[in-house]
Parts: sequence; C-alpha cells; structure tokens
Amino acid sequence: MCGICGIVDFRSSRIAPDTLRRMTETLKHRGPDDTGVEIIGPAGLGHTRLSIIDLTLAAHQPMFSDDRQVAIAYNGEIYNFPQIRETLSQKGIKFRSTSDTEVVLKAYLEWGTESFKMFNGMFAIAIWDNRTATLYLARDRYGIKPLYYTAFEEGIIFGSEIKAILASDQAKKSLNWQGLGEYLYYGYGLGSNTMFEGISKLRPGHYLTFNRQGYVKKAYWSVEDIEPVSDSADIAAQKVASLLENAVRDHLISDVPVGVFLSGGIDSSAITAFASKHYIGRLKTYSVGFDYDKISSELPVAAMIAKKFDTDHHELHLKAENIPLVIERLVQSHDEPFGDAADIPLYLLCESLEGSVKVILQGDGGDEIFGGYVRYNIMAYAKLWRALSRLALPALNLLGSSGNLFVLKRLARRLTQSDPAMEKALFLATETLDNPPVRILSDQARRQVNNFNPFQQYFDVYSKIKHLDPQQQMLYTDLQIHLPDCYLEKVDKSTMAHGIEIRVPFLDANLTNYALGLPSSMKAKFRQNKWILRRALRGVIPDEVLDGKKYGFGVPFSYWLQKPLAEYMKSVLLDSANLNWGIFDRDALEKCIQQHTSGAYDNGPLLYRAINLALWRQLYFKGQTNG
Repeated sequence: MCGICGIVDFRSSRIAPDTLRRMTETLKHRGPDDTGVEIIGPAGLGHTRLSIIDLTLAAHQPMFSDDRQVAIAYNGEIYNFPQIRETLSQKGIKFRSTSDTEVVLKAYLEWGTESFKMFNGMFAIAIWDNRTATLYLARDRYGIKPLYYTAFEEGIIFGSEIKAILASDQAKKSLNWQGLGEYLYYGYGLGSNTMFEGISKLRPGHYLTFNRQGYVKKAYWSVEDIEPVSDSADIAAQKVASLLENAVRDHLISDVPVGVFLSGGIDSSAITAFASKHYIGRLKTYSVGFDYDKISSELPVAAMIAKKFDTDHHELHLKAENIPLVIERLVQSHDEPFGDAADIPLYLLCESLEGSVKVILQGDGGDEIFGGYVRYNIMAYAKLWRALSRLALPALNLLGSSGNLFVLKRLARRLTQSDPAMEKALFLATETLDNPPVRILSDQARRQVNNFNPFQQYFDVYSKIKHLDPQQQMLYTDLQIHLPDCYLEKVDKSTMAHGIEIRVPFLDANLTNYALGLPSSMKAKFRQNKWILRRALRGVIPDEVLDGKKYGFGVPFSYWLQKPLAEYMKSVLLDSANLNWGIFDRDALEKCIQQHTSGAYDNGPLLYRAINLALWRQLYFKGQTNG
C-alpha cells in the first residue's frame, strides 16, 4: 500500500520541487519503503511506497510509459492484474516489472478510462497524460482507498490524505458547515464532504478528469449496475461459498507474508478457513483482547478457529493506557475529527504489530453485503415494525428516556418517519431530531449549520434505489454511505498510520456483483442475519461460530467520559482557546457535560465528537475565530 499526491498548475510552466517533496513527505507513514517525485511540465506526482508486489526498483513510482509521456502514481492492489496482464501480453504489450502498477498503467494506455471498471481491487489512481495535458484521478468502487482533492484557478491538488494537500500551502483552511452538520449527527462527513471547505473526497466508483477546461467527475460503476439474481437458495449458497473462496485466494497475492485479523466471528473465520487452504506456508492469525472489554468471548472462539485450521496464532492482550494520547494521534491520522471510537482498538492493534507484518486480511464489508446488522432484520419486516411503532410511540413518549426506553423510543421515532429516506438517515444518527446535536453550538455557528441539510446524502441515494424493497434499500444505502465514510475510513487511517495494508475480501468485485443481486429474503430474516452466508459456510467453519453471538470491537467511551476521562474532557472542551473559536456555546457544553457525568443522560457520543472537533481545531485552526 502507498500514499500518492500531486499538483497540476497550468499557471506555471513547472511545479516547485520543494513543494512536491514536502507534500510527499507527509505520507511517509503510508509507504516507508521508497519515495519518488516526478515533474512533467505543469504536473507533479509524488509517491511513498509500501512494497508488497515486486519488491524491486522496477516497480518504483511514479512510473512512466515507455515513451515517458504518461505517468502514474497508484495506491492499492488489483487482484485480477495477472489476468489483465495476460490479455495485454497477447496484444504484444511488453512489461518491465511484475508489479500491478505497470499493468494499471498499460491498461490505461490500451483502453483509456474504460480500464477502471476492469479492475477488481482497491485503488486510488493518479495518471498524468502529457499527450493531452490531462490528469485522471480514480477511486475503487467501494471506497476502500481514500483520495482527496481541491481545485483552484487553472489547477488542482490531490492526495491520499488531506495533510498532503495542506502541505502545498495553496489550500485555504476554512470550516465546511455542511460537513460540520453531518459530523455532529454521524461522526464523519458524508459523500464528497470533508470538514475543510473546498477540499473534497472523490466518490467511490468515480473518476475525475482535469485539464485546461476544468474538471469533470463521472461514475464508472454504481450499485445501480447490479443485476438481480434469481438462483435457488441451494445454488446461491454454493456460488457464494465458491466466490468467497476465490476472493480470499486472490487477496493472498503478495511478495511479503500475509496475516488475518481473526475475531472469531463468521466473516473472519471464513477468511481464515479459505486462506489457510490456499496460503503457501503457515498462515499467521491475530486476535486481540483489551483490558476494558470484560464480556467478549472473542479470544477463546478465535483460538478454537486457529487450532482447527492450524494457523500460527498470536493473541495480543492490550491495555487501554493513555487513551487521550491515542485520540489525539487519531485526529492527526484522519486529518479530520472522526467520531467512531472503534478506531481506538484498531489503532492500538496495528501499533502493537508495527514492523512485524505488512498485509492483513479482515472481514469488513460482510455485514453490508450479506445483511449482518439488526436494522436489516427490522427492514425485512418493515411494515410490521412501522405499524407497531405507530401504536407504541404515544405510550413511549409518556415514559422516561433512560436505558432501553431511550433506545426503543428512538427506534419508534425512526420508523414513524413519513419519508423513507429520512427513516434510513436516522437509523445511523445517534442524535435525535427533538434533541439535535447543534445544541452545543453558538448561535452564529448554529445558524450557519442550519443553512444545510445534514441528511441530504441520504435523500440523494434514496432517489436512485426507491424501487427496491426496504431491506435492500437499507443495504444499498449503507454500502454507499456508512461503509465508505465510516468503516473504510476508519480502517484505512488507523492501519496506514502504522504502514499496514488491510485487505477486505468480502468487497471483491465478483463476489459483490453476485451477492448484492440476491433477493433480500436470502439475507436478513426475522431472527437471523446473514442467512445465505451462514448456509454457504455450513461445513466450512464450525457450527458454534455460525450459530454464535456477534462480537466486535466494543469501546466504552461513554463510561470513560463519565469517569476516568471526565477531567480530560473538561480540559479540552472548556479550554478558553476552544471556546473563543466561536463554534461552541459554553453554557450548552457545561450542561451537556453535567448531564453526562452525573448519569442523568448519556451524552457520550456527542461529547466524544465535540472532543475530536476541539482537538482538530488545535491542529488546524489555532488562533482563528468563527471557523
């Protein structure tokens, strides 16, 4: 895995080398093995390399075409590159390396932007074509790898991380109010929005073309392209098992050792089963336990799976020491405030492995593809749940708002929304419309945020999938919003901060093209999620895993902010410089803190986001007021 960055500036005949080197240096953690910068007329490309495939200098980047008229900086892995290379070779095209980078470059030279849809893998690609003075940026279909950009008069700057763009000293640091509203509700920006005004994320499945006329974005792939599948359950189960096994086998391609994060759940156990079958040598597996996690049975189950498949198993017992320092480092890694505290254990896990392994397989995407969350079970019987919610809500409103009552009331309010898009939007919002998160903002900041709709991305997605049944709508919505903007963002930044490449076989193009097309009746049922996946894996992994309880990385951040981190929270949020920023309302913050620390109301999610926002201010807006 790698980091890429670059500039195209048609106002200048040549990019300043020092600027490009400074940008590239900010990405060194993503690629500690090699660094390269190249300037070609008005364009400059930078690259930091984590050597995975073809460890020789022949795979050095930026890489040029034979005539040196086209250059590429590429971050990712294309798992079907051997097949594409063979097709190109049959056309008489010669190769100097065994890298997938050269295959991507020569695929572009042969087929242009049509090549992007051929790639099965994860990628962020920058190609400068000097023949037409055109830059192409492309991102994989699910957004596994990040790519940011900002455009200015006759120019564009891009990078794998926002810090590379800021290092150019040509991007203005200004707060994006739309992004702030989305962040307060979800803990991250949605779609193309970041917290910096003018800095955007390239959307998954899209490519951008930039030349002297400006830039144009276009989708090369969409979930709308998925064809419905009408196979019987028996045939579907067989195909899912075969496609998943093939995906895991292909994701093992590497010239360095590969390991698996083994949680003991269905997804990681399936990956371990298939990987141990196809991996040359003894597969390394890693499971983790945290001193704050007192109830998870992850380690014993993972140990049982490791023994069954004879892996070289490692149990990591990590202590949640100095959590404030970890939170602060994560703000630096994300370049934005990020409100999902699950990045803490992932960061600690990768920190413990740093230098010992470069490539890890894990199970992200399996829930969104096969229906692994409770909300999918609810949506399988949406009419029933909506009717029950309408009946129950009046009574729930008369009761208190503590514990399970609050959860039930929030669910009922979601399901009684008249607009289906709004229903989907509120499923993943920890805050409610009657107690909105903007309550902690100053009057001026609240007015700015309220000029924008924090749920707009959900309306945009729903308009394209409203013909589907409610469960498929939820699956497709999560696939386009929650998966790339939260989970894959978390995975990339937490792991690449330590130079570790995470691969996600469940997002293999061949597997997802089939599985997404299966009817919702094969995914989440009334009392069982991942129905077709469980059926496909019966006999592959033990029944106690298939029929067991779902576990994940649990982070007790609400407890931390109520007890051990309460003073830290107050020192950050009530700091005079933070309050002088002009974004927060002191009285509202103090009320929110008092409610939480006294146990009167769980404001943990909102306070955790506020802390991240304040720490982000310290990094990027020190001395500024009003954002």
